[in-house]
Amino acid sequence: MSHSPPPGAPKARIPGPQQPPPPYPRIPAGLWRRCLGGGFALWALAAWVTYETRNGTLLPTLILLGGFLLPVAFVLWAYERHGRDLGVSAILGCFLAGAALGAPGASLTGSYLLRPSLGMFLGAGLIEEATKLAALAFVLRRQPGIRGLRAGLVLGAAVGFGFAALESVGYAFTAAVSAEGIGLRALLETEFLRGVLAPFGHGLWTAIAGGVLLSRRRLTGHFRFATPMAGTVLGVSLLHALWDSTQGIAIWVVARLTGTGIQGRLFTQGYLVRPSPGQEHLFTLFSVGGLLLVALAGVGWARSLARRDTPWRNTP
Repeated sequence: MSHSPPPGAPKARIPGPQQPPPPYPRIPAGLWRRCLGGGFALWALAAWVTYETRNGTLLPTLILLGGFLLPVAFVLWAYERHGRDLGVSAILGCFLAGAALGAPGASLTGSYLLRPSLGMFLGAGLIEEATKLAALAFVLRRQPGIRGLRAGLVLGAAVGFGFAALESVGYAFTAAVSAEGIGLRALLETEFLRGVLAPFGHGLWTAIAGGVLLSRRRLTGHFRFATPMAGTVLGVSLLHALWDSTQGIAIWVVARLTGTGIQGRLFTQGYLVRPSPGQEHLFTLFSVGGLLLVALAGVGWARSLARRDTPWRNTP
């Protein structure tokens, strides 16, 4: 025999359906900002201690932290914003593939195929961009559901930042070790400059190529390397080549403007002439201005792609 509750009594609450746990661990919002700020403070502290004590114990910390700080902050941002849609394995796998497969692969290939010449910078750009794109396709080969323009932009940038992190570590180590001993100033200048420029280099170029690659991916997961893809690779390789040759172009422009003549091996690796004291201001203006123009061209290209918004995933 059922008893109805008296009038005015509160009704019993029926528990609703339980929400499934999130498919990825939650991280605090804005963790990437705290990581970036705290990491930079730690890097600055390590630099100050090394300078004051003249002790090389913290050099590995300086080199690794300076090379990986901004790339890791980007991975945390991508994880926070797009972890549910893309998956942790895809984001982290692309970053690690860019570091583990991209930089060593491009370096090994370039050492066999490239010779000092005027076409060296374009050849290096083609090799490195193709290698990073291959790393992206390798990571996503068994995840056919991940496609779309914005997915390619994010994951391509993850590959590029992984590549840039390991490359920056190599450049910093080379700058620190010289015949005269440990060059702390050269190390800090190299890491700071590459850290500031990292978002406008490898991360941006591979984001563009990755966006086009995944926007044309078939429902079966196969990648289409057709004319638009080839044109994109050539375009980002040209940006890459212009970025790398900015110093040489700046020296050539300064030499033309000041009437000092041009040396025949101006663009050959290892033969770049140094500007005279009277030419340094012009050289800085043209070299920085050239980098800015190349960066603006890349950012404009990426923004034009981002406006063509497509879903992260499409079910076959």
